[in-house]
Amino acid sequence: MNLRFLLAALVVAWPLFTSAQTYPAKPIRLVVPFPPAGATDILSRELARQLSDRMKQQVIVDNRPGAGGTLGSDIVAKSAPDGYTIQMATSSTHSIGPSLNPKIPYNAQTDFTPVAHVANSVNLLVIAPNVKANNVSELVTLLKANPGQFNFGSSGNGTIVHLTAELFKSLTGTYAVHIPYRGTALVIPDMMTGQIHMLFDNIASAMPHIKDGKLRAIAVTSTQPSPLLPALPTVAASVPGFESVTWFGVFGPKAMPAEITQRLNSEINAVLKSPEFLERLRALGYDAAGGTPSDFAKVVAADAAKWATLIKERKITAE
Repeated sequence: MNLRFLLAALVVAWPLFTSAQTYPAKPIRLVVPFPPAGATDILSRELARQLSDRMKQQVIVDNRPGAGGTLGSDIVAKSAPDGYTIQMATSSTHSIGPSLNPKIPYNAQTDFTPVAHVANSVNLLVIAPNVKANNVSELVTLLKANPGQFNFGSSGNGTIVHLTAELFKSLTGTYAVHIPYRGTALVIPDMMTGQIHMLFDNIASAMPHIKDGKLRAIAVTSTQPSPLLPALPTVAASVPGFESVTWFGVFGPKAMPAEITQRLNSEINAVLKSPEFLERLRALGYDAAGGTPSDFAKVVAADAAKWATLIKERKITAE
């Protein structure tokens, strides 16, 4: 009986084993669960272009937006684990989304194979000209002295921008009113006029307005200074335990052969050393990541646990 089961297992596994030896033998589909022309799409297309050159096989970006990234993620989760359908995932699809929407049609922790951590994006704590604070400590003092008199904008309920502000409020014991918008680009004009007081915004988005002197950045949300703004202090220097980083990384469906996973991981890590790719990351305000599939899995698991705790404690919803 045991021999029969062993033979059956070999019959099932043999096609995947043999395909791993010749991978890739046809074009690879890189599913991007967001619309074209956004930052995730731009990052994905540059990665796909360089992977195509390295692997001598076309890597095709397939935009599948919808339901906050759930639609595209579900396509990958239900694909054959042969390495020909992979995904550019983000914190929102695999760390935050599952806690905001427990009814999503896949398990973000068990229905995917972590492949490679591509990049990180940190936000800046940006304040309006009429906010009388020069650093994080002064801002916390101001908020505590005036509970409910200040507000913060976000790109919508349940977004990383919103959650970052909620984390800040939780760790500092402060209160500010949440004003959700449909994207941070819509928040900026109201910050310039002083209607919105605070915002955690992407470096690339905020920098033009900071350079023009219309807004002020007082800290970055990573635990270490950003290579893009090395002189700017971290929020964590004044608020112990604070960290908010958006990660970008590649996943495949669960049960993808280790040989294929490792091949993709090695090629992606090689791309991350390309000066051209690094320049594109800098233009987006991102930092290169890298590491093993196991390293990436740990990043995702820790991030998901952190946001799940905050979402539950603060009773945050996507509506």
